[in-house]
Amino acid sequence: MKRIGMLTSGGDCQALNAAMRGVVKSLIFSGEQIEIYGFLNGYQGLIYGNYRMLDVSDFSGILTRGGTILGSSRTPFKLIHEPDANGLDKVEAMKHSYYKLNLDCLVILGGNGTHKTANLLREEGLNVVTLPKTIDNDLWGTDMTFGFQSAVDIATNAIDCIHTTADSHGRVFIVEVMGHKVGYLTLNAGMAGGADIILIPEIPYDIKKIVQAIDERKKRGSKFTIIAVAEGAISKEDAKLSKKEYKKKMENYPYPSVSYEVAAEILKKTGQEVRVTVPGHTQRGGSPCPYDRVFASRLGAEAGKLILKGEYGFMVGYRNREVVKVPLEDVAGKLKKIQPDSSIIKEAKMLGISFGD
Repeated sequence: MKRIGMLTSGGDCQALNAAMRGVVKSLIFSGEQIEIYGFLNGYQGLIYGNYRMLDVSDFSGILTRGGTILGSSRTPFKLIHEPDANGLDKVEAMKHSYYKLNLDCLVILGGNGTHKTANLLREEGLNVVTLPKTIDNDLWGTDMTFGFQSAVDIATNAIDCIHTTADSHGRVFIVEVMGHKVGYLTLNAGMAGGADIILIPEIPYDIKKIVQAIDERKKRGSKFTIIAVAEGAISKEDAKLSKKEYKKKMENYPYPSVSYEVAAEILKKTGQEVRVTVPGHTQRGGSPCPYDRVFASRLGAEAGKLILKGEYGFMVGYRNREVVKVPLEDVAGKLKKIQPDSSIIKEAKMLGISFGD
């Protein structure tokens, strides 16, 4: 008998349910007797002992369902060692929930912050297996995270839909894509959607270069321009500021987001109409795409195999088109960013895409 705790932490995304289903189905078809305890709303459920015992039927029919049947929440790692409002030690509380239920392991699905806490629990002696979830695809140790491809599809569709109205009115359109610290989602959706300019956090932009790219398109007879902007895009001037200086600037920031700042600068310098579209949380929502359904199922099955073998302390990742196990200590606290000199950036520039640099 295997007693397994399971939780989904951080921002939601597509294929969380598919991944959990993959874990459970692989264990069931191995012939192993299992009990599954689902902790509700991420680490909060583990901290406060809020869980429910899950039946095999709970994992039926959820392959195509978005979000998470367990609910999720953000529990910042930087606050994990701080007692809650009632003085509760969160780490000790999580350990208490684990031992109270006599669990054999915890299966934790999440992104960067989630993996920091998962590794902490490993260091505290708990058996942990994790799965890489994030639409940002910024988790170190894996070439791909589930949820990413589904988000790319949605963001790409938003850009696709902008093309006809941009052409009809001869405007500059900005589509703001999710991604505070990395630009994988914006880069891929921008290339797939035929964006003319792509702005990502890893490549600080120069507004003069953006205007230049717009002007060059006009000279070639193109009356519209589409710009894909990551929500974490930053200008070269702001990139030079210290953290303290940048924080002070943002305290009096007059725009809803960087996209509106870029739009205002373009209008000021060119006089051309600019419109901003923000798909927002639609990028996290809806049914997972077929790729993510297959991918998350594969990762879930591999997690089940690790549990059966008693191999704990690993994230199930994906490298060079193969599913692999990656030590948690190698993953926690690391961010996978786009390298400005990477081949995909060079190839995008060969296609005439400007990065404002």
